[in-house]
Amino acid sequence: MSYRVKLQNFEGPLDLLLFLIRKNEVDIYDIPISEITRQYLEYVEIIKILDLEMAGDFIIMAATLIRIKVQMLLPRPELDEDEEEIIDPRMELVTRILEYKRFKEVAHKLHDLEDDQLKVYPRVYLQFDEDDVNEEMTYSEDVNLFSLIQAFKQALDNIPKETYHEIKDIEINTEEQIDYIMNTLNARKQFSFYDLISRQRERIVMIVTFIALLELIKRGQVVVKQATPFGEIWITKR
Repeated sequence: MSYRVKLQNFEGPLDLLLFLIRKNEVDIYDIPISEITRQYLEYVEIIKILDLEMAGDFIIMAATLIRIKVQMLLPRPELDEDEEEIIDPRMELVTRILEYKRFKEVAHKLHDLEDDQLKVYPRVYLQFDEDDVNEEMTYSEDVNLFSLIQAFKQALDNIPKETYHEIKDIEINTEEQIDYIMNTLNARKQFSFYDLISRQRERIVMIVTFIALLELIKRGQVVVKQATPFGEIWITKR
């Protein structure tokens, strides 16, 4: 049974690199290529497990990172005074990341302007009722795919390792887990991502539940938010 999910609106390989640079708080002009490559490959393994349609693009970038890592491990020849300095193997990648980052920032600004315009209403008389005010958690960070994958990886790492492999039919599908998530939201209004995934006892059920959540995000039926960068992830109904 295939669980392949097409996620047109999610991020790509350069977004993952930006995410890791931000997460590790490193200088974009001096990327620790060995450590970033190691972390990048860990995310690629999860993407391959999920069978996301865009996995091929991430694998191509992984090959690029490995090539740069190998180039940096090679001994550099000593240069004479009149010889030009050897170009850092990372610079081509840094240029791509910076260019992509600029386009992404412009796109976000345009999106924010659109949101501001949608919030503009003609002046009318509004009666304020204090009873209508809901005290809810204030979210400051939108959650991207890689924040979810990071949390998902932590959940997978916490389950006991299987010492044997039992072949059996898969008695669960994505639509069932979509109904499970929506029914939980109808009952509880919001819940944490960790609570959702950790309740599942089997690895395959965790994977299908995660894919069901991604599908709900793609459909626009749920919203995932964080109160702080890299903090707890909360799921609410749109």
